[in-house]
Amino acid sequence: VEYDKIKNTDKSSIVYVIQDIPGTKQGAPKINIVGATQFGTLKVLLPENSQIILSPNYVITTLRQKLKDYTIKDFLLLTGDPAIIGVVCAVASDITNGKFKLLKYDRRQFSYYPIELNIFQN
Repeated sequence: VEYDKIKNTDKSSIVYVIQDIPGTKQGAPKINIVGATQFGTLKVLLPENSQIILSPNYVITTLRQKLKDYTIKDFLLLTGDPAIIGVVCAVASDITNGKFKLLKYDRRQFSYYPIELNIFQN
């Protein structure tokens, strides 16, 4: 699925999808994340089969490079390996001095909700 070609309402924001959705390679993703496009253009950071345990330095270097333009206007869509999700949140927080935004899916409302975080806030 070429998410970057799906229309969105805010072209200035990017929704960073941490790992591609399982099944995407076969053309049948297990979940539909198109609803996140209302928050910005989707950009996948890592393929679905990425494993941090096998090559942590490569994964961290790749994430830092792909998140180099990350701003507080952008969002993280937390998909994939929990260890990689933790690294992405740490990298985003490092870039923006502790401020970043997530998209949380509500299964009852079938929609995404933005969550703004500031880890240095008292």
